[in-house]
Amino acid sequence: MLGSYKEVMWPRLVANKILRKSVGSNNFVADFPPDADEQLLETPGLVDERPPFDSKSIFVNQHKTTNLNYKVLVSTWNVGGIVPEDGFDMEDLLETHKTPCDIYVLGFQEVVPLRASNVLGSDNNKVSAKWNSLIRETLNKSVATSDDRDKRINAVSQDFKCIISKQMVGILITVWVQGGLRPYIRDPSVSCVGCGVMGCLGNKGSVSVRFRLHETSFCFVCSHLASGGRDRDGRQRNSDVIEILSRSTFPRGTYLEDLPKKILDHDRVIFLGDLNYRISLPEEKTRLLVERKEWKTLLENDQLSMEIMNGQNFRGWQEGNVTFAPTYKYIPNSDLYYGCIAYKKDEKKRAPAWCDRIIWYGNGLKQHEYTRGEVKISDHRPVKAIFTAEVKVLRYSNKIRDLFFSERFEDRIDGYDQIDSKDYSWIST
Repeated sequence: MLGSYKEVMWPRLVANKILRKSVGSNNFVADFPPDADEQLLETPGLVDERPPFDSKSIFVNQHKTTNLNYKVLVSTWNVGGIVPEDGFDMEDLLETHKTPCDIYVLGFQEVVPLRASNVLGSDNNKVSAKWNSLIRETLNKSVATSDDRDKRINAVSQDFKCIISKQMVGILITVWVQGGLRPYIRDPSVSCVGCGVMGCLGNKGSVSVRFRLHETSFCFVCSHLASGGRDRDGRQRNSDVIEILSRSTFPRGTYLEDLPKKILDHDRVIFLGDLNYRISLPEEKTRLLVERKEWKTLLENDQLSMEIMNGQNFRGWQEGNVTFAPTYKYIPNSDLYYGCIAYKKDEKKRAPAWCDRIIWYGNGLKQHEYTRGEVKISDHRPVKAIFTAEVKVLRYSNKIRDLFFSERFEDRIDGYDQIDSKDYSWIST
């Protein structure tokens, strides 16, 4: 009995080792390393509005909090293993011409074909670099073509910078912020969970990223859950979600800052990806309802919608109104779903479904838009959402100093105050 147990465990242990080696524990790509704040603030055009933290200034500064709203665009797309060509138009995912945002979070699935060499961890950094290059070009092209007056005011702060980019096999998530926000981004980190072959390889699973903007923590979970339309496939997807929520962990930080460790501990949480949930109706009826655009009836039988309403795994989660057609499964480069015509011999019949979703947890997020894109190179259509995120900001006041120090002491405390009086417009008084 012990021998058979070892036979089962050995491949799993090897697979776990391969996965850890290939994705790393906390390694990610960014325009700036996590400790580059001070070097960044030396960039011309950027002003550090953070009061200095030292043993002297702590006695002359009070702080209170206020809330600011930031616009966040989140998109997800299963690209079907297709590597984009040079000059590929990312506007369908980013909508820079329509709704400029402060933060862009893009999640991709199957950025590499899910063959054995890729699943076992061969180097695919060139693929993620290609996607990031296209994103950078599109975001900063929109800045370059914006109003000339805005460019003259602060061109550097408007450039978009990548703060986190992480790939695990076919799953890629990349986060971009306006350059002016970069000084207020802290504690970026990643957590990868494989739920694929042998329950651990990264062909399925999640890549979660977290960071803090001012005093508010964000966590974005890019997932690719188990596929298939059978009942047991649905149970496997639910099991994947449990694994992702329980196994994803982040560093807690120093004793001075008790950072969130688990996904749901964060202030703002968004779950995105090819979640692969299907519609629990016979295939022919599903196709008929899709043809009639009877979304309400279809959504009443949508597995994810039912999980959010009645299930255990997504209790407390929310999704915006789905008013767009199912995003899967299309014949690439067409508007036809698989099964509508004889496309390939012996092709698997897959009814249309809303596999690609964006949901969120908790308060502080307001969704303004939930739509799909129409780029056709994959068998999935992309999905995107725009949120307003409420962010807590510390504002500092010098009331204690003003109360206890007269003019003759100004020279003595001059070294304590690092911010010129002309910049006091941001201080709450």
